[in-house]
Amino acid sequence: MTRVATGWLVYRLTNSAFLLGLVGFSSQIPMFVLAPFAGVLVDRWNRHRVLVITQTLAMLQSLALAALALTGIIRIWHIILLSVFQGLINTVDTPARQSFVVEMIEDRRDLSNAIALNSSMFNGARLIGPSIAGLLIAWVGEGYCFLVDGISYIAVIAALFAMRIGPRSANGKNSRMMQELKEGLGYVFGFMPIRAILLMIALVSLVGFPYTILMPVFARDILHGGPNALGFLMAATGMGALVGALFMASRKSVLGLGRVLPSATIVFGAGLIAFSFSREFWLSLFLMLFTGAGMMTQMATANTLLQTITDDDKRGRVMSFYSMAFMGIAPFGSLVAGSVASTIGAPLTLMMGGGLCILGAVIFISSLPALRKLLRPIYVRMGILPEITAGIQSATRLTSLEDT
Repeated sequence: MTRVATGWLVYRLTNSAFLLGLVGFSSQIPMFVLAPFAGVLVDRWNRHRVLVITQTLAMLQSLALAALALTGIIRIWHIILLSVFQGLINTVDTPARQSFVVEMIEDRRDLSNAIALNSSMFNGARLIGPSIAGLLIAWVGEGYCFLVDGISYIAVIAALFAMRIGPRSANGKNSRMMQELKEGLGYVFGFMPIRAILLMIALVSLVGFPYTILMPVFARDILHGGPNALGFLMAATGMGALVGALFMASRKSVLGLGRVLPSATIVFGAGLIAFSFSREFWLSLFLMLFTGAGMMTQMATANTLLQTITDDDKRGRVMSFYSMAFMGIAPFGSLVAGSVASTIGAPLTLMMGGGLCILGAVIFISSLPALRKLLRPIYVRMGILPEITAGIQSATRLTSLEDT
């Protein structure tokens, strides 16, 4: 709701696609700059306690935004400043939350289903929230969207306090932050599968995800609608994302996700290209379903793969780089998309972004054979490939018998 209301408020106040991009940039640039350091801290600190603090700060940010909007004194610089503050909160909250999922799962084989179910709840909110936001904006204005968001954090914080999580031993408290940061960098960029997944996410975040920044332009100027049209477009994206999340939740194994990742990226890119050509509202809604499904399947697949192959003591740092690739790169994409759209128009900007997503997916597909060779020993060690594990054990026993 807040994301939709903020975009509509900025465009209503300024009529500027560039400022839409600037607000998106200001909310996400902290993630790009500070995420690696946040990852070190997340590996050190109690993640449950971190989430209580970050969610409380996020509640205060939403309530401040509501107060400014409802009193009618809000200006664009207020929105930018509060967006930066929210970005700082998310810099710590996102890797902590992603890493915390694993602490709630007793059986690692359930990890992919847990991540997908988490995504389905997230996208259930994406489905309902924009529709409510569109109605509220048309009825009483953007301020009440911010107010509902602020109040909703009470339930989030209460849920966190209700959790009973076993103690987790902290890592690296006696070592220096820069040393741990260097170790995390070497781990992330030295292992080809993690590096390839993060580069794929970074590319899509740079050229694909900024489509959300341009949605107010499409809703009002291209499809000739109002806030309701924007809400329905975002809801259609959320419905498609929910379908993608449920598809991931139905999978019983991480095997085959290497093919799913580029395939979902191609669907996402093709959806953006087709949407950029549409001038009919109902056709645009239909195309947003495919765009949302491709987007969520790609994100959930990348998250699942990373969580599966990452060592526990480096999880916070790896997920901070995931957050940086997913959210930290996006501000540059938002800024570029806003600037390019001001020059050549939103449809052509979106079409170019979709084409680059497809190109990145094709490059990833060409590297799949090499990635499979590197991941196979990890899957065998974790028991994800039981038939291979059994074969290795049988071969070992035969060798031992021959030696005797």
